[in-house]
Amino acid sequence: MIGGKYKALILWQLMTNKTLRFSQLRKQIPCATPKMLTTQLRELESHQLINRKVFPVVPPKVEYSLTAFGESIQPVLQAMYKWGSHCLNNQGLNVNCSMEPMPAKQKR
Repeated sequence: MIGGKYKALILWQLMTNKTLRFSQLRKQIPCATPKMLTTQLRELESHQLINRKVFPVVPPKVEYSLTAFGESIQPVLQAMYKWGSHCLNNQGLNVNCSMEPMPAKQKR
C-alpha cells in the first residue's frame, strides 16, 4: 500500500499539514513529476489511505487529506524516519529529505 516512490512522502506531508491541494503537494515534493504524483495519489486513494475532495468551482479545486485508516500508519512512518535518521547519523551524514520530525502528540 505504501510501496511507491513518493507514497511515504505524500502521507508524511498530509500528516504534517492535514489538507493539501495538488499544487501544494508538488511544491513539497518537487522531484515528483505531475504524472507520478497523480499516480501515487490515485493508488493511495484506492487503498483508502487518503481522501480526495473535489470542489465544483472553476478552476477546479481538489484537496487531499488522510482517512482514519491513513492516520493509523503515522507511528510506522515516524519509526522509519527515526531509524533512517539514526542510520545516517551513524555514517556521519545528515538527513537531506523533505521530511521533518513530527511534534509528539499530546496525551489527553
